[in-house]
Amino acid sequence: MATDFTVRQAKALLVHARLCAEYGAPFPFFSTKDPLSELVSALLSHRTKNADSHRAYQTLRATFPTWEAVLEAPAEDVQHAIRACTWPEQKAPRIQAVLREIRERCGTKVPCSLDFLAEMPIPEARAWLESISGVGPKTSAATLLFSSLRIPAMPVDSHHHRVAQRLALIGPKVGEGPAHKMLEALLPPNWDAQQVYDHHEALMFHGQKCCYFHAPACGRCVVLDQCPFGQARVSPRAPTLFGEA
Repeated sequence: MATDFTVRQAKALLVHARLCAEYGAPFPFFSTKDPLSELVSALLSHRTKNADSHRAYQTLRATFPTWEAVLEAPAEDVQHAIRACTWPEQKAPRIQAVLREIRERCGTKVPCSLDFLAEMPIPEARAWLESISGVGPKTSAATLLFSSLRIPAMPVDSHHHRVAQRLALIGPKVGEGPAHKMLEALLPPNWDAQQVYDHHEALMFHGQKCCYFHAPACGRCVVLDQCPFGQARVSPRAPTLFGEA
């Protein structure tokens, strides 16, 4: 098992170097939100295109001046404000419940800023966030890494997950949730937020621009020699029993 981990770790670093070169790392951080705002933004982004979740977030902030106002508003008003995202009827009450729980935990009249997470070890900060109903590992990592905290916790989205599976960095039955710890463990523990962000973005870009869900462009993949899935696709297939290719 130790040998397998060492092999996967070496592959992860090689893939990181090639994909970062291919897509032009270092990548500028796309967000400067405070952590509470980033948390809400991450909740809106679930199974939603980036442009749509961004529009939903911007409309929400334009409609309600504070997170306390979001919390106290009728759920249907919040739902209307975030209608650009998928499942606004589910996300509106979930966001309100998350804000309510944060307010209760902080013992304040309004949801607190979450800046205090910067003082915690990363596993404790993630555990604090993930103990909130509706907050999973992707959302906790996004809150820490993408926000102004710039804490090196690595989110794994569907593109990142697909590329990692095809490269055999994780097993074929490992879901997105469990993949977070497994993939983060392959990275050097002393990497800073920029390096972790570059790794996530590089694998995500590769999933968007080459390693498609349907018909991946394996012939032009810069990590094809590291990818069992891709090599199997581009190699000549043996004829079947009935002579079909």
